[in-house]
Amino acid sequence: MKIMRDETHDPALTSWVASANAAGSDFPIQNLPFGIFRSKGGLGHWRGGVAIGDHVLDLDVLASDGLADPQAHEALQAAIGPTLNALMALGRPAWAALRRALSSGLRVGSHERPRWERAIVPQADIEMGLPAEIGDYTDFYTSIQHATNVGRLFRPDNPLLPNYRWVPIGYHGRASSIAVSGDSFRRPQGQTLAADAEVPVLGPSRRLDHELELGLFIGPGNGRGVPVPIDDAEGRMFGLCLLNDWSARDIQAWEYQPLGPFLSKNFATTISPWIVTMEALHPYRTPFVRADGEPGPVSYLDSASNRERGAVDITLEVQLQTSAMRARSEEPVRLTSTNFSSSAYWTLAQLIAHHTVNGCNLRPGDLFGTGTLSGPADGQQGSMLELTRGGREPVRLPNGEQRTFFEDGDTVIFKAWCERQGAARIGFGEVRSTVLPAGGSA
Repeated sequence: MKIMRDETHDPALTSWVASANAAGSDFPIQNLPFGIFRSKGGLGHWRGGVAIGDHVLDLDVLASDGLADPQAHEALQAAIGPTLNALMALGRPAWAALRRALSSGLRVGSHERPRWERAIVPQADIEMGLPAEIGDYTDFYTSIQHATNVGRLFRPDNPLLPNYRWVPIGYHGRASSIAVSGDSFRRPQGQTLAADAEVPVLGPSRRLDHELELGLFIGPGNGRGVPVPIDDAEGRMFGLCLLNDWSARDIQAWEYQPLGPFLSKNFATTISPWIVTMEALHPYRTPFVRADGEPGPVSYLDSASNRERGAVDITLEVQLQTSAMRARSEEPVRLTSTNFSSSAYWTLAQLIAHHTVNGCNLRPGDLFGTGTLSGPADGQQGSMLELTRGGREPVRLPNGEQRTFFEDGDTVIFKAWCERQGAARIGFGEVRSTVLPAGGSA
């Protein structure tokens, strides 16, 4: 089932939840992202919710009364928690039916308002959890500019390996260390080898880095041995979140040959709590176009629909707040900004088609990372490794501090949004996490 533009995308729609109508709101009625929440302080049970302005629609409360449309009602029952996996498994017809019902009930003039108001909870009164039980996590390498920038640091004469333009490169990550925004994690330890040393040493990473990514949550899975054709891949996409794949670059440099990243990547990945559905992103789908001279994809990675609307126009931004800035109540500063559609060499549909072409079976709630998203211009790099040219050119902050890589106490924040004429602005909220000193016990 393809996503169709309908009344839920109308930019003129407004909600009886007043904060959803505020200029610049991430969560207007045209968005309606899904997440898992409970009352602040660990009170109550985890359950599904939908962000609307600075409030949440509690789907558990809503489910007690039900929805008139049978398909929407089935989807609502699957979304009440404690994870969204059951909703993800239902597929696009159910997702679309629930979206239409929620949009209808939340818009100005809805006869549902008196009944639904009791399901509205301020976001200030809740805490967010992981939106799904993530069985498997795969991280890709979709930005050719990032691959070139990093390759140039390690292989100046051959920065981009020949398979990059033909294969959506990826590796299997660690799902157990994925946490939701607000997480604080300890600086990782591992083996590193100094440039002038013959023997590696164990110690805390000194080159801790972020990676600016989007995360794709998988909906219905596929059977083992049954590839997903690229034109069917859209039906497997539930929605997107922000994703920070933290990386220890010094540990990575020592361990990555011959099998790739291991301890340098498995210690922490942080995601935003709200999943923006592909239905909400429909007005921001754009043609998938490669630069002149780039080869066309292999046939299983190519289709007319993917060329027509395979890309997504999303602006992404990275901010930093150091502990010194926090102590002086200074606002975070922007480190970089880029765009998904201009940064990605591969589309989301191509990632699914490639991941499954060998018969790999995906499951509802699996998570794909896009890999670091870097644009072609200076200031669009999605990692400190690129921004500082491998640590040789520190980033200077307005308060006089400087960074090559992140220090203890640093808080890194990602934000993202879609905005264009003729469509309502929608946002992703944020993902933030803070680096703690190395150490601690089990």
